[in-house]
Amino acid sequence: MCTVCGCGGGEAKVEGHDHHDHPHDPHEDNGQHRHGGEARPAHVHAPGMEGRRMVRIEQDILAKNQRHADANRRYLAELGIFALNLVSSPGSGKTTLLVRTVEALQHRLPVAVIEGDQQTGRDAERIRATGVPALQINTGKGCHLDAHMVGHGLEQMQLPACGVLFIENVGNLVCPSAFDLGEAHKVVVLSVTEGEDKPLKYPDMFHAADLMLLNKVDLLPYLEFDVDACIDYARRINPKLAVLQVSATRGDGMAAWLDWIEKGAGLARHDRDKVLWERKTALGQELAVLQSRLREAN
Repeated sequence: MCTVCGCGGGEAKVEGHDHHDHPHDPHEDNGQHRHGGEARPAHVHAPGMEGRRMVRIEQDILAKNQRHADANRRYLAELGIFALNLVSSPGSGKTTLLVRTVEALQHRLPVAVIEGDQQTGRDAERIRATGVPALQINTGKGCHLDAHMVGHGLEQMQLPACGVLFIENVGNLVCPSAFDLGEAHKVVVLSVTEGEDKPLKYPDMFHAADLMLLNKVDLLPYLEFDVDACIDYARRINPKLAVLQVSATRGDGMAAWLDWIEKGAGLARHDRDKVLWERKTALGQELAVLQSRLREAN
């Protein structure tokens, strides 16, 4: 078992996946591994293990996960689905923000949610209460979702084409940074109650994200939180990081957030048309080759 985050010893349970509960496959190294960001490796979880072996194990873990992520991405692209991986620390207000988001979006676009938590189905129940379909994945001792788990989740869902899929990851700003799930973007949620230096403390996540939602801005009058410094720290890590300031309770910034999602969904629809056209063209070429061979055979 991983000696720090404990993510190597449990089994993930995908709601509705009755055939088996698959083990946390990307960690088939008996838990002796490390997590890291996309740009560089993180700390070693197995003290004393020879360095080259650690590097090989990490590469194997991430390569296997990437194969599953690529398959998920192809599947979602064929459906024209805009998938977002929502990541944050525990208590950032991510689920409340997601509830408000799907309530507003469900009358404009097809919406579905995959919820990741170590235990319970409470967050999926909150989403379903809005009328939006949600599937719960419990990671057990695992500290993040991986692409294999999400792939099993996609098998259980009947996703409508040209919609939005939100994947709410386990609350953790370390390990999820390294694991591609097949999403279009990672969206990191940071609440103003956490401290403006969080991007400097957890740089891998902010490097991996494309958008930062600065949440709970309605509480700013009651806190000593430097918004400009927080954004500056985040962009030191990732100069291309987009930032929106939002409040799930008061509604600040929600229009801009919804607009960002709808624009992304529009691009996904356009890309789907391109994928379908390329497939049609390829099939036409294959058919022409077969017809030519038949003529030659006759």
